[in-house]
Amino acid sequence: MATITVTRKSQSFVVPSEVAPAETLELSAIDRVPGLRHTVRSLHVFRHKDADRRDAIITDRPAEVIRAALSRALVDYRPFAGRFVGSLVAGEACVACTDEGAWFVEAVADCSLDDVNGLDYPLMVSEEELLPVPEEGVDPTSIPVMMQVTEFACGGFVVGLVAVHTLADGLGAAQFINAISEFARGLDKPTVTPVWARTLIPSPAKLPPGPPPSFKPLGFQHFATDVTSDRLAHVKAEYFQTTGQYCSTFDIAIAKVWQARTRALKYHPESEVHVCFFANTRHLLTQVLPKDGGFYGNCFYPVTVTATVEDVVGAGLLDVIKMIRDGKARLPLEFAKWASGDVKVDPYQLTFEHNVLFVSDWTRLGFFEVDYGWGAPSHIIPFTYADYMAVAVLGALPVPKKGTRIMTQCVEGKHLMDFKDEMKAFF
Repeated sequence: MATITVTRKSQSFVVPSEVAPAETLELSAIDRVPGLRHTVRSLHVFRHKDADRRDAIITDRPAEVIRAALSRALVDYRPFAGRFVGSLVAGEACVACTDEGAWFVEAVADCSLDDVNGLDYPLMVSEEELLPVPEEGVDPTSIPVMMQVTEFACGGFVVGLVAVHTLADGLGAAQFINAISEFARGLDKPTVTPVWARTLIPSPAKLPPGPPPSFKPLGFQHFATDVTSDRLAHVKAEYFQTTGQYCSTFDIAIAKVWQARTRALKYHPESEVHVCFFANTRHLLTQVLPKDGGFYGNCFYPVTVTATVEDVVGAGLLDVIKMIRDGKARLPLEFAKWASGDVKVDPYQLTFEHNVLFVSDWTRLGFFEVDYGWGAPSHIIPFTYADYMAVAVLGALPVPKKGTRIMTQCVEGKHLMDFKDEMKAFF
């Protein structure tokens, strides 16, 4: 195979297109969770299509258009051009709106997207070449957002996005990126008006800190599997016929990964295993958050489902799905108790143990609606993995395929074949 070269042509900070007085904004109690001070990385693939912006010119390059649109969007989303100040440990972290800017990289690849299979798995171009990196010696978690636009010979392009979770959750980050795309298409202002309002998020009394979390590398291996829409529909119908209730693609996928992982790892039957997912709580704060939406801060609650190994391994898939759904049903009560300070252990103080599976769902955040003027993305690849935690990520298949892709990094090499067999036996 011929060598593929990605060349970074320019890199610099993009500042807001309008000047405003400096200010410092408080973060919410959830934003300040120390575990959120990490970067979330993803690649967004856009196949070549004729630009549909009203002012499109044939010579417009995606990188130029997106760079200008980013500058416009930073006027409304100034914190993304600022810097973090204060101590997370002391619970005093803030965002200084310094207008220092977002890091932006322009790059070109000497091949077409078809030459690299549309960046479908296995990747023929390393993600490290397509994701932005700051200047040497700069901590990437000090810059709220970084973007790299890599233009391919076919006219398609890839947007590499690196965002610090402290400033926004997945829904909030997608709202910001959609605003950039709207300016790129020629809109005068974002469709959704951004709202900071971090003081509207509950701020219960601080609990005594528990033991510091372990960040020991666990040596988990990556594995991805695709699930057809037909197979998912079959399980949904079976669950409804058995229980009289509906279940979602999320419920099915996570139940199967949790069960397959637990079986493959062969824990002691009486020990406990956990699955943790981060549920959006905007709908539980409708009385305080703006009715028109726009809040882009962290607004989620970590839901944890716990069971014995024996129960997870021996149960039918429908029973494990019910465990997941029961956990989701507890969300309103558990969130309300946390908001009122009626908890003894901080649910946001996560522990990264071998027997805990963390789940991230990328299918409903809003990234698939982003359109810079060349159409929606054909493929999105999240890299929400860390070597100290077991992770499963739900994503969509590359267009035009239908179904769900489950990306995991949750078992060691010695257990990988057993895990694959468990997954493939069902899907």
